[in-house]
Amino acid sequence: MFLEEVIGEVRLEDNTFECKGKLNRDDVVGWLKSIAGFANAQGGQFYIGVEDKTNKLIGFDKKDADNERNYFNNMVNEHLTPRPQLQIQFIPYTVRDKERFVIKINVLESNVKPVILRYKSIPSIFMRRDGYTNGATYEEIIQMSIQSKNTQYDLLVSDVKYDSSKFTKLQEFYKSHNKGKELSEKALKSMGFMDENGYLLNGALLFMDDYSDRKTASQCLAFAGTNKGSERIVTLKKYSGNIIDIINSLMDFVKQRMNYSIIKKGDRRINIEAYPERALFEGIINAIAHRDYYLDGTQIQLDMFKDRLEISSPGSFYRGEKIGKTYDLTGIISKRRNELISSILVACNVMESAGTGFDKITEEYENANESHKPYIYSSSDHFTLVLPDLTYIEGVTDNKYPDLIIPPIKNGTEHDEKVLSFCYYHARKVSEIADYLGMADSSYLRKQVLENLVSNGYLEKSKIARANYYKANQELIMLS
Repeated sequence: MFLEEVIGEVRLEDNTFECKGKLNRDDVVGWLKSIAGFANAQGGQFYIGVEDKTNKLIGFDKKDADNERNYFNNMVNEHLTPRPQLQIQFIPYTVRDKERFVIKINVLESNVKPVILRYKSIPSIFMRRDGYTNGATYEEIIQMSIQSKNTQYDLLVSDVKYDSSKFTKLQEFYKSHNKGKELSEKALKSMGFMDENGYLLNGALLFMDDYSDRKTASQCLAFAGTNKGSERIVTLKKYSGNIIDIINSLMDFVKQRMNYSIIKKGDRRINIEAYPERALFEGIINAIAHRDYYLDGTQIQLDMFKDRLEISSPGSFYRGEKIGKTYDLTGIISKRRNELISSILVACNVMESAGTGFDKITEEYENANESHKPYIYSSSDHFTLVLPDLTYIEGVTDNKYPDLIIPPIKNGTEHDEKVLSFCYYHARKVSEIADYLGMADSSYLRKQVLENLVSNGYLEKSKIARANYYKANQELIMLS
């Protein structure tokens, strides 16, 4: 039998059609690239159990068809980002009174492009054209990005159906912040928690009781001193799980380790927390609500130092804004990267719909002196909120340039760390670096220091500065 006898039409391999007799376990990229290519183009149909070129039916029995479908799903989940929207069905047919099945996979054009195939840590982008799947050209990649509908990660539809019994932690969290009220299914639907068929959106998955994927990964470090480079790590904790668990874990980590103090004023005593609870809570909520959940392999990073707390979230400010160090928190315009996640947190009464979280942080520090004022900085792949420790008398006085941890650099010099630190927030000219180091703008500085950093991949010799592109996540200096 042939495929056209089952589906009622003759199909030849083209831009939107491809067949495989069976998924090759030894060459996963060979067929995964077709799925990525369809998603990056106009979509397509991918049949498994159909001989390539001839369309002859090979098929599976029911058990093998189910195993093949599960293997397909596992490989797509593991290697394609963002996961393309897929519609999978078994098509039955009969041979000698025995029921057989082919698997039809309808690959929809991706709302978010490009879909990236990552195999053995090597990312690739493919495009379907002229009946073949090939690597996308530079022009195609740019065009994909321009034409992408920029759908937020949390608004994509998953393949998991809503089950109220799997959201008990969200319910308890909602009750605790809404005077014991229940979070109704009607309210969830109005927020877009699920689609019309009951399938959860990606953002809803992150609130499930048993969520265990890496999208919510967070790491907390406590240092003995004021920098990462030379100070001992006192505590390291890694967290994963649903968003409610992450909020509670990050809050507990800080509250269990932060300092407390007392100021005597006349006949009364004023208790002081290192980090005002409301400011701490707002900082953590902000990091979770505005995290870029498309960035796999990243984590919210919470670092406690002797003089400050740094809360870093993956992703720059939404829509590409990038700022250096600024104390003007109230001047930051709130733009939601994750509509559904933000809506849920607003419903739970832990986030303001007007985006006034930074205003609350500023209010908590309004009586602090200049060395105890919170500030923000951002780059192309993360943004960081810094809360000074109000019990540390000296405040944050010398944190203009960050302390970095970098591996040994081939043919490195004693100036490498200072150069990378100085170039962390802004692109620098050689003359500026020379002044900062107290050196002459010499051939030694250019060749032995800067060009060596370029050759080792830490800096790029370019007139255009692009942030956080190389190993040390430094902005690139200008050597002109």
